[in-house]
Amino acid sequence: MARRRQAVTIKHVAADAGVSLQTVSRVINGEPNVRPEMNARVQASIDKLGYVPSIAAQRMSGSRSYLILAINDRERTIADWQARQGTDWVDQMLLGGMLKCAEHGYRMIFELVDTHSDHVERELLGAIAALQPDGIILTPPHSDNAQIVTLLAEQNIPFVRIGSKRSGHGIPVSMDDEGSARTATRYLIERGHQRIGFIAGSSEYELSGWRIDGWTAEMAAAGLSTEGLLAPGDFSYASGEAAAQLLLDLPQPPSAIIASNDQMALATLEVARQRGIAVPEELSLISFDNTPLVHFTQPPLTAVDQPIAATASKAVELIIAAQKGDPAPAALTVIKAQMVERGSVSRRG
Repeated sequence: MARRRQAVTIKHVAADAGVSLQTVSRVINGEPNVRPEMNARVQASIDKLGYVPSIAAQRMSGSRSYLILAINDRERTIADWQARQGTDWVDQMLLGGMLKCAEHGYRMIFELVDTHSDHVERELLGAIAALQPDGIILTPPHSDNAQIVTLLAEQNIPFVRIGSKRSGHGIPVSMDDEGSARTATRYLIERGHQRIGFIAGSSEYELSGWRIDGWTAEMAAAGLSTEGLLAPGDFSYASGEAAAQLLLDLPQPPSAIIASNDQMALATLEVARQRGIAVPEELSLISFDNTPLVHFTQPPLTAVDQPIAATASKAVELIIAAQKGDPAPAALTVIKAQMVERGSVSRRG
């Protein structure tokens, strides 16, 4: 039977580096009162011995838990998972958040909370009591839910509100939804499109309104009308179908459509196929999100690639900084999105 390998402890690191246990602890916890040469010596021993700090020990030795809690909308997340339709918001959050946590000796835990639940306060307080996180990441629509935001502020825990621009409690971080919509609209205008339809997202999400604002502003800047070209949606495939039917039934249908997420863009692509409308020859189409499915449609969809991983990574950085006592950013933190060009847009005229 193989002998179990002895775990490397802080005592081994201290002995190897020739320093006190307190010095090793200060290096591990990133405390500022350690000379650079001492920090380098301890870090060299950590790397040499393969020491991994124990979160349990760190929690016992100080006020930090070294856990960051990310909270997402239960209803929509479970629906996406059950549908198995290639939505990857959670994957991208974990990618960015977990990697950044690992850089700083933290761990990320993911919880689902129903923003409509009468028990939302009980659920949140239960998670906080059990985990004692050093910080919390809120995603839409939780990030602008007054009940949730007020509750977290009362707990005196640093938290980041992704997809929010409101000042007040917590640290707002925007993925530049308005700017992204302007970019997508400008992209189409530069290719000769003048009647550009827009399928909105759920009104429950403030970012849906920001995307409408971006489209409206860019159309106005080009002297183009938006009258009759805005169709309601709620981010579901079914709402995308209804919105596409509405826009394509117009006496003068749009030559291009921007859909506020991939599911509604896929629905628009299918409605066009059923009607014998060729994409992109007769109808150009741009989506938001850039989830895996849009890579493999026919044609592959041009999309706004939302920087979810980068935003989650930044949220972790902001929480760790707040834990160290750094002041919150004076201005709104904005993570810019990118346009990914594929085959669903053509020039007009």
